[in-house]
Amino acid sequence: MGCLAAAAVLTAPGTAHAAENLPPLQPLVQDLGNGTRPCGAAGDRSYVDEPPVLSAVLYDPTEDDRPAEGNFVHGEFEVWWEDADGAEQRLTHTTSDIPSGTAQRWQLPDDSVPANTVISWRVRANDGTAVSAWSSEGDGGVCEFVYDDVSPEKPVVTSPDYADDDAWHDGVGVRGGFTMDSPSDDVVAYRYRPMGGPRQEVSPAEPGGPATIRYLPESEGPESLTVEAVDRAGRVSETTTYDFLVASGRAPVGRWILGDAAGSATAAAEAGPAADAGTGVTFGADAPEGTALTTTAGLDGGDGAYLTPDAPVIDTGSTYAVSAWARPAATDRDMTVAGQDAGSAAGFALGLRTADAGPEWSFAVGGARVTGGAPETGEWAHLVGLYDAETGRAQLFVNGQEVGAAAEAAPGEDAGGAFQIGRVRTGDGYGDHWHGLLGDVRTYDRVLVAEERTGLAYRKPARLGHWSLENAPDGVSPERNGGTPLTLGTGADIYRKSDTCDPFLDPECVPDPEPLVGDGHLRLDGETGYATTGSAVVDTTDSFTVSVVVRLADAEPDHPMTVLSQPGEHTDAFKVRYEPSAHAWQLVMPQRDEAGAPETVVSQTAVADGGSGGGRRLAVVYDDATDRVTLYLDGQAAGAATASFAGSPLSSGALQVGRARDGDGWGEYLHGDVDEVQAYAGALRAGDIGLLGGGADLCFC
Repeated sequence: MGCLAAAAVLTAPGTAHAAENLPPLQPLVQDLGNGTRPCGAAGDRSYVDEPPVLSAVLYDPTEDDRPAEGNFVHGEFEVWWEDADGAEQRLTHTTSDIPSGTAQRWQLPDDSVPANTVISWRVRANDGTAVSAWSSEGDGGVCEFVYDDVSPEKPVVTSPDYADDDAWHDGVGVRGGFTMDSPSDDVVAYRYRPMGGPRQEVSPAEPGGPATIRYLPESEGPESLTVEAVDRAGRVSETTTYDFLVASGRAPVGRWILGDAAGSATAAAEAGPAADAGTGVTFGADAPEGTALTTTAGLDGGDGAYLTPDAPVIDTGSTYAVSAWARPAATDRDMTVAGQDAGSAAGFALGLRTADAGPEWSFAVGGARVTGGAPETGEWAHLVGLYDAETGRAQLFVNGQEVGAAAEAAPGEDAGGAFQIGRVRTGDGYGDHWHGLLGDVRTYDRVLVAEERTGLAYRKPARLGHWSLENAPDGVSPERNGGTPLTLGTGADIYRKSDTCDPFLDPECVPDPEPLVGDGHLRLDGETGYATTGSAVVDTTDSFTVSVVVRLADAEPDHPMTVLSQPGEHTDAFKVRYEPSAHAWQLVMPQRDEAGAPETVVSQTAVADGGSGGGRRLAVVYDDATDRVTLYLDGQAAGAATASFAGSPLSSGALQVGRARDGDGWGEYLHGDVDEVQAYAGALRAGDIGLLGGGADLCFC
C-alpha cells in the first residue's frame, strides 16, 4: 500500500512534490587544466615550469529542485606520484562550494611536488548529497604533468654565410643561414631577434634538435642576433648574442646608364657587356631632374626601339632585381622596359600594360604578373622588379613604393637568352617596343632592400625660394639667395626688435619680444596685409614642398585665415589655413581649377596661439610620384594629415603670404606673424621636414 500511495501522490495532477537529487556530472578531460596547459591525459602529459594551479569546471544538473544558478558544487582533487624509493605519495584537496559551471582551482604547494617526476591527478564533483564519477573513470583519463625546475642551456649559433669572426661577409640583400642548437634535449623552440627587429620564433624538427633560419641583412655594418632556447615547460635559457659584419650590397651585375653621346650606336656598360642600340634609339634625351643622370635614351616605339648586349645578364632561376627610370611617351599600348629571352618567350618582363581601368606598370615572371601604379604620359617613374627565389615571390616597386600584390612565381624555362632593353621576346620575334625615354637600367643578383629601392628612386629637391623676412627696404623683402623677392602689401610690415631698452641700465623699461626666427618677421594686420612674389613659385602639377613659421595673433579667431596659397585662374591650387571651427591647420587642394571644385583637405589639430609663443612650423609636401599630399605640423604628420591626391591643377598665379583667393578677389587675411617661408621643387623626405623653419638653407648633398 505504501508504494501504491507514493505512486499516486507523484502522478496526481497539480500536486507539489520534491524531485530526487541528481548527482553531479563526471568532470570532462577537456574541462581540466594544469595552469595554462591542458590536462595532459592519454599519455600527452604537460610540462610546467612551476607547481601549477589545477583547475576543473564542474557541473551539477539543472534538474535538481532549485534554479540552475543555485546549484552549488565543490571539487575533490587527488594527486599522486612515486617517490625515489618507488613508494606512492598522495595529496588530496577539497575546494569550497561555488556555483555549477564555475572553474574550481587548487594551487599546489611549491614544496610538495617533486621536480622531474610524473605527477598524476584526477577530480570529482560533490554537491553535498551525491558525488560524480572520477574524471579518470570510464571514457575519461588521468591527467599528468611534470614539473621542470631546470632551464635549458643557452644555444650555440653558427652560420656558414655570416661567421662571427670579425670579417666582413656578403652582404646587404643576400640571405644567410643561421643554425641554433642547445645541448638540452627538451628544447621545443628558439626565440631570436635580429638587431633592431622584432622577436621571432622557430621550432626544431624534433625536441632537442637544432633549428635553422634564413636572415636577410638590410643594412651594412655590425649586426647581431640574440637567441634563447625554450624548453617544453616554457623555461627560457640565457641569451646567446651572435655578432657578425655585413658588407655593402653587391654592385649591379649589369648597368647601362644610357647617357651616351648623341649618335652612338652602342650603350656603354658600367657593369656587364655593352648593349647595341637599334635604329629607333636616340641618345642625349632629357633626364629626370634631381638625379645624377644628365641624359637618357629616347626610343621611338618602332621595331628598332631596343638595346641589347646579345647575352644573358640575369640567372632567372635565382634571386634577381631589375630597375630603370622610365618616361612613357604614350600609355595606350603594352610596352616593355626590360626583359630577358627564354626560348620563344621571356623569362621576365618589366614594363607597362594597358587594362580596362587604365594603364598599369607591370612585372611578369614566368606565368605570374604583378601590376600597379598609374603610368602617366611624359612623367618619369622609377621601376624595380624583384624576384626572390627563396620566397618564390615577384614584387613590383614604383618610385620606391610597392604596388600591386606580390605574386607567387616560378621562373619556368631557363631564361638563358639575351637581355633586352625596350622590347620583349614573342615567338619568333619581338614586340611591345618602348616609346619614350629610358635611363639607368640595372640588374642585380640579389634582393634590393627597401633603403636601396627608395634611394634609387629619390629625386633631390631643388630650392626655389627662401624668404627669411628679416627686413623689407622699400616694402620688398629679399629672397636670401638673390631670387624673386616678396613684395609687402598694405597692412604688412617687418617687425624687428628694438635695441633701445636695456633693463640693466633702465630697470623700468620692458624689452620688445623676440622675432619668431632670426632678427625679424612679417607682421600682418588681418584686414589687408599680405606679401607676394608676383609670379608663380612652385609647379603645382609636379612634386613640391612649401613651409612657413606662423603665429596667430588671436586666441579665438572668428574666421578662417590663410598663411600660404598659390592660385590658378579660378581657385587656389593649394592653400594652408587655420580653420577656427575645427581648431586645426588645414591643407586645402582642389581637384580642378574651377570654382567649387571638389577639394582634398588634410588637417592637424592645433590651438590658436593668441600672439604668444614661438609659433608653429607648417610644411606642405605634394609627392607626384606617390600621388599623396601631407601637412606637417612642427615636423610631425598625424594620420589625418596625409591623403591620396591624384593630381594638382596648374597654378599660374603668384605665391601669396597671408591671404587666399575669394571669388574674383582676396580673402581669409591672416592676423598674426609669419617667418621663414621656403619653397622647393620636389618632395622633401620626412626626415628633412624637421630641419625647416630654423633659419638655415637645406643642403641636399
